Amino acid sequence: MNISISGRHLEITPAIKEYVESKIGRVLKHFDNVIDAQVILSLEPLKHIAEITMRVPGKDIHCAAEEENLYAAIDLLSDKADRLVIKHKSKLQDHSNDSTKRMTVV
Repeated sequence: MNISISGRHLEITPAIKEYVESKIGRVLKHFDNVIDAQVILSLEPLKHIAEITMRVPGKDIHCAAEEENLYAAIDLLSDKADRLVIKHKSKLQDHSNDSTKRMTVV
């Protein structure tokens, strides 16, 4: 699994990189099939934006968060990404059980 971190109008310091990797690493523990993740941090007037795109087999999961503080935006992003990954994982599990329900013989 590969995490790439880039910045728009913002230099990525080792402290920011380590913080993002720890937060996103926590998200990726829920789902093993993540191929790679791209995190984009950007700075605009009066707001910081954090975006992530995670590639999983058959789908790309994208979410974004904006806050006044960069670390708060990263925290919010990790919470959103966590919910989306859990939602995607539960959909995959529900579909695998759905085939057994259809095969009932009356």
